[in-house]
Amino acid sequence: MGLAMLTASAVLAVILPDDWLLADRVGMVLFGLVLFGGTHLLARPRLEATAEGLTVVNIIRTRILDWPEIVRVTMPVGEPWPTLDLAHGETLACMGIQSNDGAYARNRLAELRSLIHEHGEAPEPSH
Repeated sequence: MGLAMLTASAVLAVILPDDWLLADRVGMVLFGLVLFGGTHLLARPRLEATAEGLTVVNIIRTRILDWPEIVRVTMPVGEPWPTLDLAHGETLACMGIQSNDGAYARNRLAELRSLIHEHGEAPEPSH
């Protein structure tokens, strides 16, 4: 979508009437770049689970967590996305699961809870 907007703004900059100045054409391309960047940021959030841990990719920031760092995940009714409670007292939003996705979001949340339960507890020290 963002690439289509960028391409459209570049094409418009080329086919604009002759009375448009170079600054107008450059502005059109810059507007397309802003739209491209914005849609890229909005499409970025996701969760990537591996045997070692969970990678939380939000709009700006990416966090890589080991499973034992994650205490639980909560998503109260009305919240836009779930929140991870971490072992050191911090919380982390998981924008990769959006509540407005309905049943799909509930299924993804159940999968995440299952993974946290399966991998989340630190191993007991052996004596």
